[in-house]
Amino acid sequence: MRKTFMGVRLRRLREERGLTQVALADALELSASYLSQLEKNQRPLTVPVLLRLNAVFGVDVQLFSEGEEARLIADLRDALPDAGSGEAVSMAETRELAANMPAVGRALLSLHRRYRAAVDRAEAMAMRLGDDWQATAPPPMPYEEVRDFFYARHNHIAELDDAAEHLHAAAGLAAGVVNTGLADYLARRHGVRVAINAGDAAGEGVQRRYDPASRVLHLSAHLRPGQQAFQMATQLAFLEMGAALHRIADEAAFSGDEAQTLARIGLANYFAGALILPYGAFLRAAEALRYDIERLGRQFGVGFETICHRLSTLQRAGARGVPFFFVRVDRAGNMSKRQSATDFHFSRVGGTCPLWNVYEAFTQPGRVLTQLARMPDGRTYLWIARTVARGHGGYGAPGKTFAIGLGCDVRHAARLVYAKGLDLNDPEAATPIGVGCKVCERPACPQRAFPPIGRTLAIDAHRSRFAPYPVA
Repeated sequence: MRKTFMGVRLRRLREERGLTQVALADALELSASYLSQLEKNQRPLTVPVLLRLNAVFGVDVQLFSEGEEARLIADLRDALPDAGSGEAVSMAETRELAANMPAVGRALLSLHRRYRAAVDRAEAMAMRLGDDWQATAPPPMPYEEVRDFFYARHNHIAELDDAAEHLHAAAGLAAGVVNTGLADYLARRHGVRVAINAGDAAGEGVQRRYDPASRVLHLSAHLRPGQQAFQMATQLAFLEMGAALHRIADEAAFSGDEAQTLARIGLANYFAGALILPYGAFLRAAEALRYDIERLGRQFGVGFETICHRLSTLQRAGARGVPFFFVRVDRAGNMSKRQSATDFHFSRVGGTCPLWNVYEAFTQPGRVLTQLARMPDGRTYLWIARTVARGHGGYGAPGKTFAIGLGCDVRHAARLVYAKGLDLNDPEAATPIGVGCKVCERPACPQRAFPPIGRTLAIDAHRSRFAPYPVA
């Protein structure tokens, strides 16, 4: 097992609390010399010391986890090649920065995000020159702010999870028939009547519309029972959890009203998923069924995507599920959802990897595909992918199809039914993939779509290679 050296983080924790080495050593029941060795990285941080830190100071042990460090490394590996310095930053240097100076690493990521926003604004201005030019360039996209908000919290909002689980029990809801229970609860507690409209809830494609004056919640007849439950639970979040939704969104300090509103909607959707799939009962079922998504869907009466999304949120302290990465993509490779409880990371620069099985899912609609995928840093993941399709009208009406991907580190794979028949210990069984072509470190990949950022190409008019964009 890899030894964990976290001296700088431990020293920073002590300084933030205004403690001397002797005072902290006394609080942790350690000798001052042993604590000094920990802070100087002369000794690894042990589990008993981590537990003592948690007991005495209430410190989340994830602050000292390898997973948290790996997330920071992944983000830095994405950002640093895009800085344009012309100087390569080695993996060893990146690991050193993430392990010993995580605050500096996060500051660099913040600067990189501002840099990317400035580049995007400059490109937007250039595109508008000669057209209806306005002096104010558009701000960064609000949905990206909201996506990063959930990503930074490992896709787990403990306050909403706890409140939803409590409400599930108080309302007497039952798995698989939550829609009828929620309709009764809305009427009894809030005087809200649920009306299932013959067509859309209101206008083309509207699934839910709430009329505060008449206290009627209109739902589209095209929704399945599980989808009805989700829409009712979302509306219930605004009715009962409105103050909490506003407070959590306000604390995030979003750039504008649009991002704040999107965040509140995202938080309401989170609450809805937690209400339909209450944490304790859902985690127990997931473990008992070895995370079989389709069996979980039948038990709780919801669809494949809803189960996958909920599985990516099971990170309650003291009762964690498998840490999953959840993603939803379309045929063109656009990533409309990306939530992570793990350290897996796809690039924000230049798309994702075409060798990833989530794209193969479109060639086999409705079938669950599995893949062992190895990243350039050597980490291997088990990925599950399947398409989902939706419609809202009759014949000829446009619908939408997505591929859903759910992945976890290979060390958790044995807990999943999807590991059956896979050789988890054979490194050659894994498909080598990357975070995205522009930042991928695999020089000989025949599927590469873009040259790597910051690398000089080996351009030779007298030679042609099978793999495009050879690096000098």
